[in-house]
Amino acid sequence: MWDDLREKAAVEREQLRRLLDHCRPLLERCVSNPPSDFELYTLAAMLHSFYNGVENIFKRIAEKFEGEPPRGQAWHRDLLDSMGKRGSARRAVISVALVERLDAYLDFRHFFRHSYIFDLRWDRMKSLVLECEQTLKLLEDELDRFFAAGGEGGR
Repeated sequence: MWDDLREKAAVEREQLRRLLDHCRPLLERCVSNPPSDFELYTLAAMLHSFYNGVENIFKRIAEKFEGEPPRGQAWHRDLLDSMGKRGSARRAVISVALVERLDAYLDFRHFFRHSYIFDLRWDRMKSLVLECEQTLKLLEDELDRFFAAGGEGGR
């Protein structure tokens, strides 16, 4: 079962890398030039997909160690917060600092799902877009440590 979790997380990680590779030309252009409205919509969809991929990994971990992910109205937030804490049968998956960083992506995901695209603003998305690759790198490093430790135990 542990190998199955590793494999499923690896698939999600590859999908996240593929997402960023696919958007790389636009990401590079946005470093020096603000995106057009159409590009902004594309970047918003990318951020939404990015966090969904991260959350898919966390759901699989919660299912393995807790039997299921959190439930209720705030389950997205509860799931993210739980990954930064030791569970009953596992060590913390990611650091509190990474939880805080990912929290901004979760907030954007919520905004994106409940807003119209004309409500998007580059000044509010810029840091998330430009830091997406670094955020993925941090996530992968921390997931590597979690899996190397076997996931179980305290942190």
